Amino acid sequence: MSIAPVQDARARMLVLDVCSSSGLEDWSPDLQKAKVYERILLDLILGELAPGARLDEQSLAARYDAGLAGVRDALGRLALEGLVIRRARSGTLVAPLDLVELRQGYEARALIEPHCAGLAARHASKAEAEAILDAFADGETAARERDLPALVAMDQRFHAAVARASQNLALARILIPLQHKAARFWVFSFGGATEAELLADIEEHRQVARVIATGDVEGSRAAMMRVLNVTPEAVQRSNLATSST
Repeated sequence: MSIAPVQDARARMLVLDVCSSSGLEDWSPDLQKAKVYERILLDLILGELAPGARLDEQSLAARYDAGLAGVRDALGRLALEGLVIRRARSGTLVAPLDLVELRQGYEARALIEPHCAGLAARHASKAEAEAILDAFADGETAARERDLPALVAMDQRFHAAVARASQNLALARILIPLQHKAARFWVFSFGGATEAELLADIEEHRQVARVIATGDVEGSRAAMMRVLNVTPEAVQRSNLATSST
């Protein structure tokens, strides 16, 4: 299912807020190359740059009013995240929506993200805990208006805030790109969700934030597992499978 291009400035700014805080020290949000990356990433997530589309550097530079160097840097970063594919002599393509890759990314998140939530409960500052809770501040409005791009943006901001609050930069660098990939599927696949389902999902995310704010490490892990729809048994099976390979 395709979603119409986002016109809501609120949704765009939410996504840009996430994109500009991906935890890479040499990609400050104030740098021009980071701004170009943010805009291309947003269009990849929302499907305005469609899967399989060829990306011409000159056209992108004109589209985003940017220099070629900034476009090349952004595409290089997006290639590292697996969102675009760069091949010598054949150019750059938007990565396809790969269900196998999505499943593998989900398995990685199921192992890592509950641990991140536990670390956030242990290490998050008051401001970081508030940022996690505030991620879905406009959630009810977005759910009522069925503004899926805005909801996706809020979800991205929430998970990025948890990753940063863990104070583990290595984990944040893994999780935030995984969220970027997952968001592409949500935009294309979640159009059938009812308002009640969207509101229930928002409440589950807020519960994670509330538990993190109390400093409850194990409770935060369990709450994040509920958001991811992961059971402890599933995580244990995945751990066993990993250790046996």
